[in-house]
Amino acid sequence: MSHALTSPVAASATRTPALEIRGLGKSFPIGGLFSRESVRALHGVDLTINRGEIVALVGESGSGKSTLARCVARLEKPSSGAILIDGVDILKRDRFQASRAFRSQLQMVFQDPFGSLNPAHRIEHFLRRSLAIHGKGGGSAEETVRRLDELMTTVGLQADMLNSYPHELSGGQRQRVAIARALAVEPQVILADEPTSMLDVSVRIGVLNLMRKLRDEQGISMLYITHDLASARYLADRTAVMFAGELVEEGESLDLLSKPAHPYTQLLVSAVPDPARAGSYDPVRRAELRQAVMASTTCAFDGDPNQACSADEPVRHQVGNPENRHWVRCHLYRPWAGAAGHALAGEPSQPNRPASNAQEGASA
Repeated sequence: MSHALTSPVAASATRTPALEIRGLGKSFPIGGLFSRESVRALHGVDLTINRGEIVALVGESGSGKSTLARCVARLEKPSSGAILIDGVDILKRDRFQASRAFRSQLQMVFQDPFGSLNPAHRIEHFLRRSLAIHGKGGGSAEETVRRLDELMTTVGLQADMLNSYPHELSGGQRQRVAIARALAVEPQVILADEPTSMLDVSVRIGVLNLMRKLRDEQGISMLYITHDLASARYLADRTAVMFAGELVEEGESLDLLSKPAHPYTQLLVSAVPDPARAGSYDPVRRAELRQAVMASTTCAFDGDPNQACSADEPVRHQVGNPENRHWVRCHLYRPWAGAAGHALAGEPSQPNRPASNAQEGASA
């Protein structure tokens, strides 16, 4: 179960967030060299990660999760928005490319542990290089060796593995090396892009426990990107749901996954095997949810005087106890899927905001 209640999140809620994303957008050009057409991958993403907090970003393939991480890590250039580290907009501070100071504040752990490690070098090379570039190895060779041993111990590996090549390690060990490389620069935030999806089921729990240990002992904030709702529930303090490049629901992990409010979140949860559920998922119910996602005609908060809707733009409705910070995006506003990358893209849909419901939504 989630350990959100024992994490230092509540104590740090009043401090400057470790990472704050405001109105982030990203569009990719399509067509020829002189084409002005583009496809929208992200639109208006707002997300805050407090110090010592793990936030899971979930959604199906093509929803924009990895694009968001790559934009935050400055591997892709955002089209719009702001990215704040310790309250400083790094897109304004480092206008053209990520600075070394930014790399020391934020690190990324990639999905494929083998692809992120050069097979021609030993493990020691990756860690020693990170220490040297960011000046974290100390002033002597003895201090550097001591730091290397500490990093290996921190991620649960033997120091003698420093002489090994990536192909000599298992998938779980390689991913621990990738985490050690990120830790070498002493970051405040780690972006973990599906770090367990390419690992055997038997070793995934070890990597998840390592990430939790780093949060608890070193206060590192994390954005954990995954399509595995079970691991999000186990690890993350909060969970955010992304669909077609926009966030549609967010809240405390246990509360959100036990009481999903958005049809898309309900669709994701219904696909997870549940021993308590008799038989397979209900195809009729799932068809209804797909229709509600692609062409909603009703608002769940219609008639609630405390949560007014808007006829111009989507609003965030509060769900349940305010302490859970659980909100859901207005159902009547379906995100425009710019790319045919998500599982629902091929289904027929109506306009984003049905004209017959415009006034009804305005008074909801």
